[in-house]
Parts: sequence; structure tokens; C-alpha cells
Amino acid sequence: GQTRMMGFNNIELISDRPIVDNLKEIAEVKRNYPKHAVIASLMVESKREAWHGMVKQTEDTGADGIELNFGCPHGMSERGMGSAVGQVPDYTCQIVEWVKEVATIPVIVKLTPNVTDITYIARAAVKGGADALSLINTINSIVGVDLSTFEPQPSVAGKSSHGGYCGPAVKPIALHLVSAVAADPSVKIPISGIGGIASWRDAAEFIALGAGSLQVCTAVMHYGFRIVEDLIDGLSNWMDERGHRTLADIRGRALSRVAKWEDLDLNYHLLAHIDQDKCIKCELCWTACEDGAHQAIRRLPRNNGGPVVEIIDEACVGCNLCAAVCPVQDCITMRKVPNDYAPVTWKEYAAGKGKLAPRSEQFHTATWSPSAKH
Repeated sequence: GQTRMMGFNNIELISDRPIVDNLKEIAEVKRNYPKHAVIASLMVESKREAWHGMVKQTEDTGADGIELNFGCPHGMSERGMGSAVGQVPDYTCQIVEWVKEVATIPVIVKLTPNVTDITYIARAAVKGGADALSLINTINSIVGVDLSTFEPQPSVAGKSSHGGYCGPAVKPIALHLVSAVAADPSVKIPISGIGGIASWRDAAEFIALGAGSLQVCTAVMHYGFRIVEDLIDGLSNWMDERGHRTLADIRGRALSRVAKWEDLDLNYHLLAHIDQDKCIKCELCWTACEDGAHQAIRRLPRNNGGPVVEIIDEACVGCNLCAAVCPVQDCITMRKVPNDYAPVTWKEYAAGKGKLAPRSEQFHTATWSPSAKH
């Protein structure tokens, strides 16, 4: 059967191509597509004169902007480039300052996710004079081991190394880091979102969390350049349907809803509901709940073609695990449980403020039916 590609790992070094070839091709692309913006991505040894020379050569190609790649996690970092720079705020700031001394076109700094707190690096880039930020680069990874030879993969003469992981699997990490940088009041420059974008929905989510532009690589490698048209058409159609005239209408719209855990409402409770007409009787939900959650799903006898599982209302805590493992879309949905208690956060409750709604009261209310739609 078909398998879904979740991510790529690479340990190659495309930057080992002769610089003259890259410069020639950048100039050729700009010459052939003068109405399109061409951004050149650079990795240079950490010397002021080296950066000055590379920036000037790049500008001579007609490039519209340059991206300082401070994120590559393999190969280049061992040479004092890539993430070796992007993991140290002082290095990041210093090199951006060097570049800005000679650059006459916009300077974007590409950030690495392989840090404890990416906002420190973002602030350093801003301090150095960056015009924009792009994130994320690939994530340090080893994707597997050949158990017949015990060689990590991909193997190079029997050995391997950590590489850069990209693709749909890194999207949640990328969304988190983009939102963290976009929400930082110290960062007031444009953000280009990168990481696992493969559909118009992915694109919309990055924009909603603060990205002003997007970059796509893995999906193009997988599906070809045509996917760019699909992304644009899908996003445009969705915006028309929702009445959003420009990207500015949705940019950052989700940021205000990203909160610390301690600020979430403890009195907001959900209950799982199974649409028996859609259920295919695979019992994956029962297995997940029985072995990994709260034993809140009951197995029923398989007879007469009726239901084979049902929710035990008084045991369900609304963890969403059953819905996550269900292979049928919208077969299991989470429904809000109404109660008369005011919202209370953990921060408030820990300070002796507010009252938690007893679960027993919520699940034994004569005026509420678990099968009703709320």
C-alpha cells in the first residue's frame, strides 16, 4: 500500500558547490524572471571581510535580498557556520552587524530550532539590524538504524551522522516557534514561516500565527513546483469564502489565543461523543482509552449490527485521545459540558481565587443529555 511521507533527513552539503556557479545561476534566474523577488541564502565563515565580500558579490547578481543561514545543523556548523552561529546570540548579532555594514538590500536572518529559547536569538538578530527573520531551519535528527548492520541511516561507508530533519512532521514545532517569535514585543520585523508546509491550510496556519511570507522546500521536492499553485489557489479560495480581502486580515489573528497553560480555564470541560452511523467498529478508540487514558469507553457485544463501543460519561475527562486515533473524520467529536461555574485559571485557583466545578455535578445533571448537540 501507499505510505505517507512525514519527513526527510539530509546530511548533504549543497553549499559545497563552487560559489561561481551559485552566483551565475542567481543572476540567470533574476534575469529570466525580473518581476519576481530573488532571495539568496548565504553561509560564510565567521570573518568580517569574508561576509563583506560575499554580500557584495551577491548584490552584483541583482538579488533582491539576502538570507543569512544561521540554522544548518550539520556539516556547516562544524566549520563555524550555520547553527554554530545561530545558537549563540552574540555571534548572531555580530555577524548581522558585519553584513549590514555593506548590504544595500534587505537582510533576512534564518533561525535554528536547535536552541532552548529561540526568542533570544531572534532578539540578537534584531539588535544586529536584521530587516526580517525566517524560521525554522531543519532539526537535528537520526532517522533510524539498520538492525542487520547496526549502521545509522543514511549510511556512508558504514557510518552516519546527525542530519537536518524537515517535512510535515516538523510543522507543529515550526508553528510553536513562529508564534513565540511573533508574539515577542522585542521583535517588530517581518517573519517568513518555514517548516512542513504542504497545503493551503498549513500556509494559513503559519500566517495566522504571525508569518508574513512562507517558504516551501520539502513539499516541492515531494510533489514538484506545481504544489505552489495549489497552495496559492487554496489559500485564495479560503480567503474569499471567509471574506478576508488581504493577508493582513489574517496575519497574527491566532496569536492572542496562544496562552500559558496556567491561564487556561480549568472549568472548561469536554465529553467525547461517538456518531454510531459513522463508526466502522474498529475499536481503536477503546484500545487507546483502555490502555492509555481513563478507561472511559465500554465495549458492547457484537450482535445485530449495533454499536460496539460507547462512552462512559462519568469517566470521560475529554482528553481527545479517542478522537485523535479514530480513522473516520468527525466520527468522534468533543462536546462542551455546560456548568454554572465561572471560569477559573490554575493561577487563580493556586492563589485561592475561584472555585472548581465538581466533575460529579457536571456529569449528573438532569437538564443535560450527552447525546444532545451543544
